[in-house]
Amino acid sequence: MTLRICVAQLDFVVGDLAGNAQKIIDAAHTAHAGGARLLLTPELSICGYAAEDLFLRPVFLAACDDAVNRVARELAGLKDMTVVVGHPATNGPPRLRTRSVSVPGSFNAASVLREGEVVASYAKRELPNYQVFDERRYFRPGQDVCVFEAGAAGARVKVGLLICEDAWFEAPARETRQAGAEVLAVINASPFHVGKGMEREQMMRQRVQACGLPLVYAHLVGGQDEIIFEGHSFALQADGTPAARAPSFAEDLFTVDVEKSSAGLALRGAIAPERTADADLWGALVLGVRDYLGKNGFPGAIIGLSGGIDSALVLAVAVDALGPERVRAVMMPSPYTADISWIDARDMAQRLGVQYDEISIVPEFEAFRSSLAQEFRGLPEDATEENIQARIRGTLLMALSNKSGRIVLTTGNKSEMATGYCTLYGDMAGGFAVIKDLVKTTVFRLARWRNEHDPHGRGARPIPERIITRPPSAELRPDQKDQDSLPPYEVLDPILEGYMENDLGLEEIVAQGYPRADVEKVTRLIRLNEYKRRQAPVGIRVTHRSFGKDWRYPITNKFRA
Repeated sequence: MTLRICVAQLDFVVGDLAGNAQKIIDAAHTAHAGGARLLLTPELSICGYAAEDLFLRPVFLAACDDAVNRVARELAGLKDMTVVVGHPATNGPPRLRTRSVSVPGSFNAASVLREGEVVASYAKRELPNYQVFDERRYFRPGQDVCVFEAGAAGARVKVGLLICEDAWFEAPARETRQAGAEVLAVINASPFHVGKGMEREQMMRQRVQACGLPLVYAHLVGGQDEIIFEGHSFALQADGTPAARAPSFAEDLFTVDVEKSSAGLALRGAIAPERTADADLWGALVLGVRDYLGKNGFPGAIIGLSGGIDSALVLAVAVDALGPERVRAVMMPSPYTADISWIDARDMAQRLGVQYDEISIVPEFEAFRSSLAQEFRGLPEDATEENIQARIRGTLLMALSNKSGRIVLTTGNKSEMATGYCTLYGDMAGGFAVIKDLVKTTVFRLARWRNEHDPHGRGARPIPERIITRPPSAELRPDQKDQDSLPPYEVLDPILEGYMENDLGLEEIVAQGYPRADVEKVTRLIRLNEYKRRQAPVGIRVTHRSFGKDWRYPITNKFRA
């Protein structure tokens, strides 16, 4: 006896209730035609994850209810088909108010649909409130278990339903087994960071070994603002052995066969190979760019191409995400731009086949100098003149964006964002920050990786070797190098990761062997430049802590440890 489960590893759009409902309906028909009798959709699939303060709007919650009812109605004719739909639900006490404090009255829920009706429902019990999660702001925890039958008569399996964080705790799975479940179905929207996919598998391995039930893990795929969901749905046998694994960073109707015999249940399916960390990084960046532009309706992207490593990497990501026809690169040389910079920029644009233009900023820079000559009389040139150049470039890029409708992709990395090695309204000007969560050493490593891996079969290594090997420079003054004012990135980046990502104190970082002067300098710069980061564009999160929803530090701050 076999039950085929289909996991709808699909890319849902926040707030597109009609579109998301139609995706579920279409997936159910396809799955049913392929022999599946249970379709699992990801957490909050009807509305997309995460809808944030839309969850506080009664009209939004009512529209979600209508969308679930529509799915139930339109799937009523699928014989023996059961569909699990994730959605917010208000089937509880009305929202309470105490003065100005709103107490959540809704749930992060899932409904089990069959023959046009809701035959069971479940409310998430464990509500995460860390990193990018803020679920206690919106939802109340559930308390019950949910076990339902799926399959045709004579081939039914008792399925226990959990939602994401529930499966990271022992009690929900244990109580679900005690209620009669034979297999666990876990629907999820778990944000990506490097290594998270296998971390999930390992945690679910512990869960199935503890409760003795096999498990199917249905996961969301897609980009939502700064958050990426990589797919990587999977299934485990009761002993924790991998039974199936879906591809990452791609939509997939992923099937798992549950075979029931006197010996118990066994799961069968295709097992996609494990991926390297750099392959996952690249997949996340490409998916993040593609979905941000696609879901927000931008016709293409504009990138200020400098001949340096950061803009080169962003250009390569953009072309992989959008295709060369939707990407424009603009080189804007200043009086300090080295010849090799524009030579390498031209070379890379030609390799990738993108529109490439050169617009000198020398006339504008001289005009600014002339206008400010009286004000600056007798004062030496300093960062002021450097920032003017960056702001001229930002103005030109934004003008091109306004005329064409294309979005400017900024090129600053995490090391620069941390230390303020960037210019407000200059190189920070733009709509989406592709590599803002990659430290500089990772930028170099990922550029080398991309040159060795060609997902589109174009043949050429996209990034000229000299861009990777030359010392990084902002080229805003003669013979400038990043290391003139910053520690070497091999030192700076581990200090940044220790302090910012892992919450280590100064003394703990010094104890790891890093020079005290460098530790004090880097951590001081991180504190001083909080005001800049607050004004930076949203960008893709790929580590377990980014300068975004994960990082909430005051601008005015005197703490120094």
